[in-house]
Amino acid sequence: MSSLLRTFSFGVGLTPALSAAATINLFATHYSTQSVHTLALTSTSNGTYSLKETSSLQTCGTYPSWITLDSATGTIYCSDEYGWTNENETVNGSLTTLAVAEDGSLTEEAVTDDAPGSGVHNVVYEGEGGSKYLAVAHYSGSAVSTYALPLTDDAAPLQVFEFTLAEPGANPDRQEAPHPHQALLDPTGTFVLVPDLGADLVRVFSIDKSSGELVSCPPLNYTIGGGPRHGVFWSGPDESAAIRGRRAPGRPSAPGSTLYVAGELNGEVEAFAVSYPSTGCLSFEQIGAEVPYPEDLPEGASLAETRLVGDNLYVSVRRDDAFDGADSLARLSRTEDGSIAFEEISSSGGVLPRTFAINKAGDLVAVGNQLSSNIAIVERDPETGILGGVVADLVVGEPGEPDTLTGLSSIIWAE
Repeated sequence: MSSLLRTFSFGVGLTPALSAAATINLFATHYSTQSVHTLALTSTSNGTYSLKETSSLQTCGTYPSWITLDSATGTIYCSDEYGWTNENETVNGSLTTLAVAEDGSLTEEAVTDDAPGSGVHNVVYEGEGGSKYLAVAHYSGSAVSTYALPLTDDAAPLQVFEFTLAEPGANPDRQEAPHPHQALLDPTGTFVLVPDLGADLVRVFSIDKSSGELVSCPPLNYTIGGGPRHGVFWSGPDESAAIRGRRAPGRPSAPGSTLYVAGELNGEVEAFAVSYPSTGCLSFEQIGAEVPYPEDLPEGASLAETRLVGDNLYVSVRRDDAFDGADSLARLSRTEDGSIAFEEISSSGGVLPRTFAINKAGDLVAVGNQLSSNIAIVERDPETGILGGVVADLVVGEPGEPDTLTGLSSIIWAE
């Protein structure tokens, strides 16, 4: 068996997501292999899981960093972290679309090299008449771009928003320039939000449904030096009217929407009540902050990905080395008023959990550990939200090196 691929299986009881001999696919990107890898998770007849690689495609530029699956069209959008912007020059990155076959294999459909540098995250959003668009966050490119879909070869961006700082932030080594790190939709599908680690802002854009263009709104001012990296929304039952396009001016924030944002630099998760005033933009009120750890984060540890299922919020903690060489996933609980409280940490099954994803059934978590370059499948109790042990594990490519664009970069379920 190739040294680039090792497969392990672990005995566990079958879960609702995978009945006997059932298989589900996942997709992973890897900086070093410059590829998107298709993985198959299978439940075996003796009650174990097996995770293996079934195919891979070298694609997505120099540093494949993030993939988004549009399950309705069977299309993956892959951002390339190559490129940058500074006072001397600007270097482009790329954006690639891939078609997903029934067996999970991939075919490159379109590539454009006319993208701002360092795309680290993207999200699909909708306009009128079923039209679709993509918003991309560019870390070293200090920008947000949008594209009309379907993407065509050499397509130019629909828009590019470029950002600058008058002076470095509170952490000048990491905040020497704006660094957008994620693009996410609000629960109504009418706003795109972008946590900017370098500027200590969550940038807010409303979506012009007729054109697909984004319109700048006042940003959310994050804690100085916090370095917002990734966020996630919780929405309550009164959000249904807004989802149908009837935003009610002045309606109360709670139990409406709550935004949770992980600060990579200060190691805190901050909670914000979100309301939809008549101005057509969003307003925010901070309702709490919590360190997702039993005490202060260990020196050198930092927060990365965030996910929320029901009233359980999960955050990956990188380089805390809490589980015999493996890092952590933290679980927090949310209360009726939107505030959060730390509950526990569990093993990520590897080193530097850059990303993780929870399946639709809510009983399995796929963790992408960058430095150990492995995907760990972790059990989750759908009723309590408590995470269990690693039930399957796969090393893809070579392990990464600290502080470099090497190793595993993202993981998603094919759902």
